Amino acid sequence: MTDHAPLMLSVSGARGIVGESMTPEVAARFASVFGSRLVSTSGGIPTACLGRDSRVSGELLAQAAANGLMAAGCNVIDLGVVATPTIGVMVTATASGGGIMITASHNPNPWNGIKCIGPGGSAPPAAVAEEVIAGFRDHEGDLPPIDPERTLSMESRGDDTHIARVLGQIDPAPICAKNYGVVLDSVNGAGCRSGLKLLELLGCDVLHLNGDPTGDFAHTPEPRESNLGSLMEVAAESDVVIGFAQDPDADRLAIVDGHGRYIGEEYTLALATEYMLRQREGGVVVTNLSTSRMVDDIAARYGGRVVRTPVGEANVVEAMRREDALIGGEGNGGVIIPGVCHIRDSLGAMALVLASMAETGRSLEELVDDIPSYAMIKRSCALPGSGGPGAVAPVLEAVRSHFASASIDASDGVRIDFDDAWVHVRASNTEPIARIISEAPQAKVAEELIATVADLAGWTMA
Repeated sequence: MTDHAPLMLSVSGARGIVGESMTPEVAARFASVFGSRLVSTSGGIPTACLGRDSRVSGELLAQAAANGLMAAGCNVIDLGVVATPTIGVMVTATASGGGIMITASHNPNPWNGIKCIGPGGSAPPAAVAEEVIAGFRDHEGDLPPIDPERTLSMESRGDDTHIARVLGQIDPAPICAKNYGVVLDSVNGAGCRSGLKLLELLGCDVLHLNGDPTGDFAHTPEPRESNLGSLMEVAAESDVVIGFAQDPDADRLAIVDGHGRYIGEEYTLALATEYMLRQREGGVVVTNLSTSRMVDDIAARYGGRVVRTPVGEANVVEAMRREDALIGGEGNGGVIIPGVCHIRDSLGAMALVLASMAETGRSLEELVDDIPSYAMIKRSCALPGSGGPGAVAPVLEAVRSHFASASIDASDGVRIDFDDAWVHVRASNTEPIARIISEAPQAKVAEELIATVADLAGWTMA
């Protein structure tokens, strides 16, 4: 990502550099287009929930988005600084027509962005997202004047409503009885208050790192091992049994154990899936093409079934609804629990992992060691211009040709499957980069697959 990155438009919404490609004018116009769709599909005057993560730029962009929604004919409920899944919860709790979250998720400052939430409390399907993008690109001129009948109200109960739904998915008593020591790194993001409150309600003794929602991220905000040195150090030196790391909008969760060992993002969905399938003795799990095979192994253990989709939360959710899935998510630390909302949710993920520990009486380390392990390697390469699928099309054809005898899935870039390994190459939805992800029982095999694809593409990988 560069300081002059273009506005990124994708199934994940819009992201850009504040003051350059992401401005109040852009936020108002994007929100107006989305609001117009809510009006046209509601048959009346819809209400839209609005929230933001803790970035300093969020307040001004949220004001602009509120104006855009009201200019389109919506009433607005402003939730303030909340987690992205809280927006999904509140859309359904208030019977709203949809919502908007001002966030750039894991992107660092000075990025910010806009996520749209549909009437079911989830990201709109890819086809709807494309319609909104097309409308945004075609939108010209000033916004229409706001009808004085339109309302903007404040609502402060988002966190409590969200937490109540999470607690409804588990039995809190066994967790409370354990009085677990937990360290939580909220990266000064939107999950500070709700994450801490949930853990305290579960009887945990919490060490809270970066727990002020200032938007001044204490480290690079994506919850990867290279960014979580302080969390791992505190976990190793303190009397805790687990450590959690949220991203700025609190939809993703990474985990470390009580010895400070990085368990990682991929294990978040695996651990949550194991708990849910064990409770229900099977069910459908939906995840994307870039997520670890650990999920498949766990599903096979409990008689479950895994459905794979293109990368992107909206794609996963669309399949979850179609398949009436028990749980879903992505290997980036995103867990989607339908009983809470159809959005990735770090609060729900924390609750499921703690519930699994408490109900089995096993430590995090024991739960992790019971899951077949793989080596996953992730690499990226900058793409020219705004990136996107067109920028990688020749590479995808070369990869398909080279691995013609293997199992190929071309629904999102190209994923090549072998008996015990796979490699996936695709253009990012949120950044002007290409991603190559590979997984195998041994790191050497995964690295070799990455190197083969990079050679075919002529890329130098980061």
